[in-house]
This record gives sequence, C-alpha cells and structure tokens, in this order.
Amino acid sequence: MTEFKGRKVDWRLGGTAASILFTALVTGCGGSSSPSTATAPLTCDDSLKASFKPDAQTTVLTVTAFKKGEPLILSGAASPSTPMASNDICMVKLNVGPGNPGPAGAPSTSEGIGIEIWLPAKANWNGRVHALGGGGWQGGSAGSTTAIASSSAAAIAGNEGAVSSTTDTGHAIAGAGSFAMNPDGTINKPLWTDFASRGIHEQAVKTKALATAYYGSAPKYAYWEGGSTGGRQGLNLAQNNPTDFDGIIANYPAINWTRFITSELYPQIVYQRDLSGTPLTKAQSALVSNAAISACDLVGGQHLGYIVDPSSCTYNPVQDPNVLCTSSGGNNATSACVTTAQAQAMNKIWYGMTADGSVPDPATDNGWIEASSSALMGSGNHRWFGLTRGTTFYSPNFVGLASPDMEFPISSDVVALELQNSTIAGSGFANATGNGQSLWKQLSYSQLSNAYDRGVALQTNFGNINTDSPDLSAFKARGGKMLTWHGLADELIMPQGTINYYNRVASQMGGLAATQSFYRLYLAPGLGHGTPNGTANPSAVVPNFAPGQMYTLITDWVEKGIAPDTLTLQTTSGSTTRSMPTCVFPKKVSYLSGDPTTAASYSCS
Repeated sequence: MTEFKGRKVDWRLGGTAASILFTALVTGCGGSSSPSTATAPLTCDDSLKASFKPDAQTTVLTVTAFKKGEPLILSGAASPSTPMASNDICMVKLNVGPGNPGPAGAPSTSEGIGIEIWLPAKANWNGRVHALGGGGWQGGSAGSTTAIASSSAAAIAGNEGAVSSTTDTGHAIAGAGSFAMNPDGTINKPLWTDFASRGIHEQAVKTKALATAYYGSAPKYAYWEGGSTGGRQGLNLAQNNPTDFDGIIANYPAINWTRFITSELYPQIVYQRDLSGTPLTKAQSALVSNAAISACDLVGGQHLGYIVDPSSCTYNPVQDPNVLCTSSGGNNATSACVTTAQAQAMNKIWYGMTADGSVPDPATDNGWIEASSSALMGSGNHRWFGLTRGTTFYSPNFVGLASPDMEFPISSDVVALELQNSTIAGSGFANATGNGQSLWKQLSYSQLSNAYDRGVALQTNFGNINTDSPDLSAFKARGGKMLTWHGLADELIMPQGTINYYNRVASQMGGLAATQSFYRLYLAPGLGHGTPNGTANPSAVVPNFAPGQMYTLITDWVEKGIAPDTLTLQTTSGSTTRSMPTCVFPKKVSYLSGDPTTAASYSCS
C-alpha cells in the first residue's frame, strides 16, 4: 500500500515542489529516487503557508522559527519552567480536514487533525524522521496556534537533529472520550477513525512530505516511538500502513483497546458488588500487595523487592493469616488488615475480569494461562487479564485501576461509549444527552460483560480501535523492524495482553524465528506503565531502560542490520545500583549464581 493511495494530492505545486513530494510519497524513506529538477527548498517563515500544499485538505496554520536558547512558547510570558530551544529549530502546525461538523463547542465538533512538526536547522538534519505517539485519548494542542503540544518533539529536533512530530488525532480536548459521541448520543464514526488510525497516518505522510519540501530531499529513514496509546499507534501503523515507518518502537501498547479498557473498570465493579461500594484503602492494598511480593521475590536467598516472574506467583491472601483480620481468623490487628471478602476481592482483581465475577483458586489458575495461547483472549468466562501480583493499586502518576479515590476515567468513558449511554461515564464526560453521572457504579458483572461484547461488536464504528490483527506480513515484507517492551508491574495495561498478542503474531507469521526476524518483545520485571517502579513497594530499586536505549537499538537494526538480543537494564538510587538482563521473548531471566542484584548472575533461557 503506497502512501498516496486514495489521497487527493494537488500536483499544482510548481514543478519541483510537486516532483519532490511525488518522489517522497512513492519511494518512501530510504528510496534512491531524486527529483529531476531543482529549486530552493522551503524557508521557516510565513511563505511556507502558501508554498506547502500537499493536498486540498491540508492547511498550514502557523510557522515559527526558534533560535537556540529562546523559550519554546507561542503566547504569553515565559516562566522558569518553560523549556528552551536547544538549537535553531522550526515549528510548523498543520490542519488536515475534513474533521467533523457540529455545534460550536461540542466535544465532537472538529475542524480536522492537528499536526505539529519540528524541523532542525538545515545544516543539522541527520536525514531521519523520529515521530512521537501520544497517550490516553490523546487530543491536545497540536493544532493550536497559541500553544505548543510537544516539547519532547522540539527536543528531538534540537538535540538529535531528526524531524519530529506529534498529532492531536483529530480532537483538541485531551483527557476525555467525549469527542467520540455525537451530541445526539450516537457514535462519532469520523473522529473514531481519526483517533484510531487516520490521524497517525496523516502525521506520517505530512511529516515526510514537509521534510522533503523543506530540505530538498526525502528522509533516509523514518521511525515511530510511543508507549501506551503511542504503542498501540505504532502497531496500528505496522498493521495498516506498513510503508509509513522503517522502524517502530511500540512500548506497553494499548492494543485490544475495548477489551482491556472495559476490564480496567472491573476492580471498581468488584468494590461495588462484593464490598458494598467501599474500596480497599491504600494501606490495605499496599499490605496485601507487598505480602505477595515477599512471597514471590526471593532469588538466590535474597528478597529483591519486586517479582521477577509474576506468571509463577500464586500467592493467595485468603490463606495468609498475616494479612487477615482477627475477625476473619487471621492474626493481623492493624487498621490495614483485610477481611476474607476483601482478600478475595484482591484475588479477583489479580485474576482479571470474568463474566460472572467468579475467581478460581490461584493455585489452580492465577490468571496467566491464556497469555501463552495463540488464540485471542476473551471469548470465555475469563474476559481479560488482571493486574499482576505486587503491582500497585494506585499511583502518584495517574489514577490507579483499583484506587480508592475514583475509577480510571478512560474505562468509564469506554463503557459509556459501548453502551451508548453518556451518564454511565464519570463527571468529565460531556454530552448534550446528559453529562457523566458515574452510573457505572450500578453495573452488574453481567452488564459489564455485555459492554465488553458490545465494544468488540462495534469495532467498525469505533475505527477498529482494538488494533489486534496479528497479520504483520506487509510490514515484514517492506523490511520494517519493530521493538516492544512491557513492564511486568504495569499499573494500567496488563502485560499478559501483549504476550497473548505476540503469540498470535508468531502463529500467524510462521513461528517465533520468523517473527523475531523483524519484531522482538522484551518483558521487564518490576517496571510500570512507563514508570521506573510499578510495584507496591516504594523502596524497590527496579532495573530500568536507559534513556534512548530502545531508539539506538531500532536504528541499529534498521540501518546496520544489528538485531538486538539480551539487554542489560540498570538503575541507581542513592548509593544502590541494581542491574538485570531482559530477554528476547519467550526466553526468561534465569538466576545462575552470585549476587542476585547484578545482571552477571543471570542468563536468558
């Protein structure tokens, strides 16, 4: 599938500009073709607004040149925290229509997809595109003429010398799913499509086209990097637009979108149905989660403070007198003790969503069995996976899935959209038929399961947001390379879902060896959702990826043919340093001998 297929490209750019754009679109990155004529490339000023016209739906909104050391700000006064330009860079903002018409101010009304592109000084360009993904519902200020959306993209352009970009995926309101419902309560198909896939494809196409026109030659290589929603976007690009990027980093990806996000509401439903609406306190979940860590983190006679292999952890608080209250037959008399019902609620949260609220004995099934399957998870009573044992129920970085403060808002938004009832969502969801009223609290286990099924059935209307196709044959055939890491203590996206997807890819693509020739997965013990410690143990020193480590690996693989193998992760906290290898899946870290806090004491097998 070529990038210009189905696009209304305006070839009336003037001979050279049209030739440059045509070359970029047809050859993609790494192509050897070059324009047959020459003309001056574009400049970073308002003349670019008239000069860059890749198609009838694209408008240049603003062009701003920043000198090295200038504050990265478009309006208002700079503050001490305002980032500064690390080098001379040019920011260009685009709008790509048609958007979605509607009443002014309605969340579903959109003028189009906003794209913010950062261009290094022409003498500093390294010939690469290094585009960035987003998070959550994305949205934001990529299409705003008064606010900068991504200082990270600006830093890539300034420090690395690559062209970078980001997008609002078609809606400016960040943090809520209201854009996905029309004012009359129906599904907003155009913006679901923009959010799910079209926005990032337009980001890729327009970023490369602008780079080609600005520098006078096409990018040699294009890379995508993202985590969470950005990870889902990377896999979406590989599945549906395989020529957009040469290399993709798709970390802790939000694939299986409606499946796992519907299940993210499950812990709160457990609180409502099993505990009369009274959540576990932070002290209670911390007590029991740390008991799970202590039961499963022993390596070489030493407690690491985090669990290396949660798939083998079968800790059951119902049978642990050290966490059970004396009223439940335990010996814990503190305010953090849990009743038998509360302990079983934790087992349910760890096992994951079931259609009827049941949970097996962890010794028989701790919730990991389906992760190793090559069949898509969710058709039986076990609808989706749960948080791994030892993972925190709440987080200082975002609302946790089992937080006592509130539900994870994206989950209640998604269930409201699946059931097409805005009042089910939390208070942040706005719609003319009724704003969110948190009526999710009234849902039974079977009703939540029905919402799960509705989400799957509505994929066509939802822009195929689940991004769960295992067919990556076109991406492999074009020579693409992809890397994913997922923390085994992810607080939001269960790593079992990524493992299940990778096994499905291997089955589709002819086995592990064939899959690993272009796509490799790493599982990192103790790491959270892009956080350095996803466990309930705040003192844990969890070995982590170094900044830029994955990007170096993907560029070496694409440009030099060096396939990554076992990696060493390392973290220093104060005077304490911890290191550990992370293995190419399905290999696991195996302790050999020696100090269990150093990577040299392990192997991959």
